[in-house]
Amino acid sequence: MSSSQAPDDQQGGGDPPGDLRSVLVTSVLNLEPLDEDLFRGRHYWVPTTQRLFGGQIVGQALVAAAKSVSEDVHVHSLHCYFVRAGDPKVPVLYQVERTRTGTSFSVRSVKAVQHGKPIFICQASFQQAQPSPLQHQFSMPAVPPPEELLDHEALIDQYLRDPNLQERYRVGLNRIAAKEVPIEIKLVNPPILSQLQSKEPKQMFWVRARGHIGEGDMKMHCCVAAYISDYAFLGTALLPHQWQCNVHFMVSLDHSMWFHNPFRADHWMLYECESPWAGGSRGLVQGRLWRRDGILAVSCAQEGVIRVQSRVSESKL
Repeated sequence: MSSSQAPDDQQGGGDPPGDLRSVLVTSVLNLEPLDEDLFRGRHYWVPTTQRLFGGQIVGQALVAAAKSVSEDVHVHSLHCYFVRAGDPKVPVLYQVERTRTGTSFSVRSVKAVQHGKPIFICQASFQQAQPSPLQHQFSMPAVPPPEELLDHEALIDQYLRDPNLQERYRVGLNRIAAKEVPIEIKLVNPPILSQLQSKEPKQMFWVRARGHIGEGDMKMHCCVAAYISDYAFLGTALLPHQWQCNVHFMVSLDHSMWFHNPFRADHWMLYECESPWAGGSRGLVQGRLWRRDGILAVSCAQEGVIRVQSRVSESKL
């Protein structure tokens, strides 16, 4: 298998049913070239916060960076900062700077701009494939396969049929159900409503892009993984506090990724997320994307601002 291609049979799971091309490829990550190293990105899905989805900006920035390197090099890491809220009413311009082009490694800097000001900055490093006798990885957690789990839509429907569900949760779940998110999710240990308050800051879910991407160029699968990696990621830090606090403001500050092995983003991958720390109105989350054959594909880390108000304080107002 060429290093420029994502694995097919090795990852397992086969192609998603049907041959519908993923909207992540045809629309979300399909940038419009305006000039050399200058691109325009548009929006597909906007969260209820009416701020641009961070994963979209990371994915589009990586697409822009990847267009400025040769075919024989592939991203191995990226480090990003969100510096302003994105405006969903206007497109985003991506300006690429060719910081360094070396024999083995090349670095690209990307600035995302709206209204004449940067909203996001990113540095991505690309490497030419090199063999290495030094190899090791953690072991993938033992979890049920995605075929044995409810998809996100079916799980939400199950919650909504519970007659004891509080109205504020019913409203939130209906909002989630109405989203047209271009990824599929299956929670490994879906929370039981009566156990929400004792949830650890850890979660695992199977995830893949909706629709077909194909074996194709590994660069596109990395860009899709960048989009996927930000979905529900920072929310891991809220899991122990859902019943004690109301979230007034939650937004990503930075996002980093390291790409280890080829994968297909339209095949099921296990997203293992945990939050080792929260404090100072910030939360830290770490994640690993596993191929279902046990190969570690991607590692992620993110810190975000989380401002909350105690439900106890609210009850006294």
